[in-house]
Amino acid sequence: MTIKTILILGALLSGLGVMIGAFGAHGLAKLLTETGRTETFETAVKYQMYHALGLLLVGVLMSQYPAATGMGVSGICFLIGILIFSGSLYILCLTGIRWMGVITPIGGLFLIAGWLNLVWALVKNL
Repeated sequence: MTIKTILILGALLSGLGVMIGAFGAHGLAKLLTETGRTETFETAVKYQMYHALGLLLVGVLMSQYPAATGMGVSGICFLIGILIFSGSLYILCLTGIRWMGVITPIGGLFLIAGWLNLVWALVKNL
C-alpha cells in the first residue's frame, strides 16, 4: 500500500469509528441494551479507532523514513484486522449471528501481527 492510501484509510476509518460509535450510543442504544451487546459494540469501535490511528502512525513513519522497508505490511495487517475484528463484532451486534464471534480472533491475530511487524520494521530499519 502507498503512504497516501494508508493515511487516507487511517483518517477514513477514524472518522467512521466516531460515526459508528455515535450511532451505537444513540441510534442503536435500545437494540444493544436489549440484546446485551453494548459492551461488545463498544469494543468493536474502540479497536477500530486504536488501529485506525495505528494506520496513521504507519503512514507518518513511512513518510518520515521512505527508505525503510516492511512498514506497509503493518498497514495491511491493521486494515484486515479492523475489517475482520470490528466488522465481525458489528455484524454480531446488529444481526445476532453468533458464529461471527468465531472469526473475531482471526482479526485480533492480524492486529497483533501488525504491531509485531511494525516493531520488526523499526528494529530492522532505524
